[in-house]
Amino acid sequence: MTTVELQDDNPEGDWTAPGVHRCAPGVHRIPLPLPNDGLRAVNVYAVADGTGFTLIDAGWALQQSGDLLGRALAALGAGFGDVRQFLVTHAHRDHYTQAVTLRKEFGTPVALGRGEQPALRAITDPDRKPMGQRPRLVRAGADELLRALDSQPKEQADPSEWESPDRWIDDGAVFTVGERGLEAVSTPGHTRGHVVFADETAGLLFSGDHVLPRITPSIGFEAVPPPSPLADFLNSLELLLTRPDAALLPAHGPVGMRVHERVDELLAHHGKRLDATLAALYEGRTTAAQVAAALPWTRRERTLADLDPFNAMLAVLETAAHLDVLVERRIATRSEQDGVAHYTT
Repeated sequence: MTTVELQDDNPEGDWTAPGVHRCAPGVHRIPLPLPNDGLRAVNVYAVADGTGFTLIDAGWALQQSGDLLGRALAALGAGFGDVRQFLVTHAHRDHYTQAVTLRKEFGTPVALGRGEQPALRAITDPDRKPMGQRPRLVRAGADELLRALDSQPKEQADPSEWESPDRWIDDGAVFTVGERGLEAVSTPGHTRGHVVFADETAGLLFSGDHVLPRITPSIGFEAVPPPSPLADFLNSLELLLTRPDAALLPAHGPVGMRVHERVDELLAHHGKRLDATLAALYEGRTTAAQVAAALPWTRRERTLADLDPFNAMLAVLETAAHLDVLVERRIATRSEQDGVAHYTT
């Protein structure tokens, strides 16, 4: 059984190491495991309210994750019955599904951004035939990738893990947690309904997957993607620069960075990716799949062919999002032939 210890957070250490990491007065970071996922862990934040805890994000509904969360709460002198509410940044399985599962047993209310309504309806609709990302990959000209994905075992979503929250969060909603107020700030891009939670008095931002310290989040990977998820994401980053700077408390990765510092880096990164995407068009590549094959991926600058099919899918979809922004900025044009989008300068 994994040992869970209460300790001060160490930004230089292994951020995925199990434990209860004190990262601010009254705030503890609890990394929960993500098996078979390159991210390795998701940070759940336990925020003390005097009589219990509010949890920001919840983890993936897995036995291993639930057991570890229970032991982490015990290290804080609490149990699942002492969790007053779940505030969930977005409806991806590693953030949302464990909240729904624990609600069944303990009745803990769950809150989620209102913009996630279309995704949850699509996942739980019994009459909807799941299409996944297939239409977008067809449009991206990714036939070879589709064949690779079709050859892999399919994961079926359990609708009971995706039930609606007790409360839909609107932009600007304030949640009282003890003596602190957590303001929900709508930050669409990673998903339609992504929200972050700002504690301006303490100078903290619980950033979910919107601002991550070591990687850039996937863009628009959801059941019902918006027309231009990258444009939404960039606008949401710019929004944070208009707000007071804060300590970054991300869902994946260590604490220790400042929000504005990392937002500047993310904006610069996407500026370079837009330039590289445009350069690939000048080379005569016209589809998102062709352009993605010309770009380096991950911090190790791997080729598209080096990625496993799931991450290759994310890469192609992100490339399509960059191409669409070039069209919106009138730097490129888009046409369609046989269901495939073609881009030119």
